[in-house]
Amino acid sequence: MMRRSRQAGVGALFLLLSATNAKAHILGARLGDFYAGAAHPLTDLKDVTLWVALGMLAGSLGAKQTRPLLLLFPFGLAIGVTSAMALNVTSEGALFAAGALVLLGALLAAAAPIPVVALGGFALVLAMMRGAANAAAIGPETNRLLFVAGLSAAGYVVVTLVSAATLAFRGEMADARAWRSIAIRALGSWLAALGLMMGGLALAS
Repeated sequence: MMRRSRQAGVGALFLLLSATNAKAHILGARLGDFYAGAAHPLTDLKDVTLWVALGMLAGSLGAKQTRPLLLLFPFGLAIGVTSAMALNVTSEGALFAAGALVLLGALLAAAAPIPVVALGGFALVLAMMRGAANAAAIGPETNRLLFVAGLSAAGYVVVTLVSAATLAFRGEMADARAWRSIAIRALGSWLAALGLMMGGLALAS
């Protein structure tokens, strides 16, 4: 027993002395600026909640309202971040994000019918504003094309998955749709409340 413990100790000491320095890399350096652009908005509560709320609203309205967003939203993100870089103007847009979340949550809670054109226009403006906000993460060494592509791809994936999940949850059967619509409306009211808190924090800071 003592012999085995001594051998294990010698082995552990050998491994400890032969270890080399550990090298850590940030996400962008290890995986490229495409992944940095895709991951950056997912680390910000303003982007995550807004994108999810928009996808839920589109999904709750039906497939017809959802389809244009799948192109308009990533396109708007690309336009927003590109415009901010060209004009060298960046802003977090905290108050705008809070107001947009309150509006999205209120629309979800009210279950109000929204025309396709109105929803598409709102999604485009929202995407442009959040794209401009994400431009603050771009440094001189960043590959801008890859960053914009990653950001747009992330927006497309999030909005598509959330709207599709909401559509599937809403269902087609009338008896099931009744209580499921209530659940979606309740989530909308929580999102509106979260937007109010975000606005309060933005004003207080």
